[in-house]
Amino acid sequence: MQVLREIAERRTTTGFIDEVLDQETIDRILEAGRRAPSAKNRQPWRFIVVRSQAVREKLYDAAYQQDHVGEAPVIIALCSTNIDYRMPNGHDSYPMDIAIAASFMMVQAEAENVGSHALGTYNETLVKEILSVPYSMRVPLLLLLGKSRHRPPLGERKPLSQIVAYDHW
Repeated sequence: MQVLREIAERRTTTGFIDEVLDQETIDRILEAGRRAPSAKNRQPWRFIVVRSQAVREKLYDAAYQQDHVGEAPVIIALCSTNIDYRMPNGHDSYPMDIAIAASFMMVQAEAENVGSHALGTYNETLVKEILSVPYSMRVPLLLLLGKSRHRPPLGERKPLSQIVAYDHW
């Protein structure tokens, strides 16, 4: 069975080298996120690209001083613009929409030989303050991007036989 190389070989980057990403690469990664599907095609996102060292240092503090946050030359805050929309089952749609956009960005980053790390551990209130995100919006995910310091081995994946059922549990 064959899946896209970018999916099969992607790893979470836990260390970044101090190298600037060119704007064209960042734009292609953002374009991948822009093209992601969303509930009812609402596209409920805004992407804040953080390259400023001063702002990244503040985000490092808001993310409980995790080393990889401090090292990433680019941090994209994925913000949800429509936190009140509920799917017919009553669940919020924005967490899924943002996760899909981030996944598309990470696959594109892998194609660009750029490391990525989806981060959910941070003080969202501080992040919103640092980035001047309106009160009515959420920041469910920060995406760290940059050239990887090292390429960790691929993590073990469970076989399909352990995670897939057909027609019932």
